[in-house]
Amino acid sequence: MSYRNKTYVAFASENIHLYRLMEAWRENDNIDFDFYDAHDLFVSRDTSKPETIKRNLRERMKNAKQVVLIGTHEAKKKGGDGNSFLAYEVAVMMEFNLPVVIANHDGDKNVDKNFIPSPLLNVDYYTLSVAFSPKIIKFALDNYAVFYPSSANTGPHYYEQKIYDRL
Repeated sequence: MSYRNKTYVAFASENIHLYRLMEAWRENDNIDFDFYDAHDLFVSRDTSKPETIKRNLRERMKNAKQVVLIGTHEAKKKGGDGNSFLAYEVAVMMEFNLPVVIANHDGDKNVDKNFIPSPLLNVDYYTLSVAFSPKIIKFALDNYAVFYPSSANTGPHYYEQKIYDRL
């Protein structure tokens, strides 16, 4: 039931439609997918100063137990540019040692380094790549995220096809 923990969803601003899709999954009674969204905490306005936004992002992430990073080319680029809010979020998730599920927007079930921000790759941060689909994201939050703190694994990982077949 890890998905019931506060989940921080990180994404490039160009990909907000994918975040909205995750919210729609959560609201749909026919889809077994739920998460407590850390974005509901410490809301910033578009007119807020960057320092205020970063402070609120940090507070949200301080309350999160896990991260879903929507994996896209834009997330790769912005997450590693050192200037964007997504780059700041990547730095904070690493600082807080949070488990990071990379949800590949194109449905790829393997590790796709084209979607993972370079700071995570550069330090061999233990991540799990899954397809952007409610069942496997929920499974990852229930399994990978729960065992992340006690794991000695490093680098990007993925689930074999047999896991998807069981869902």
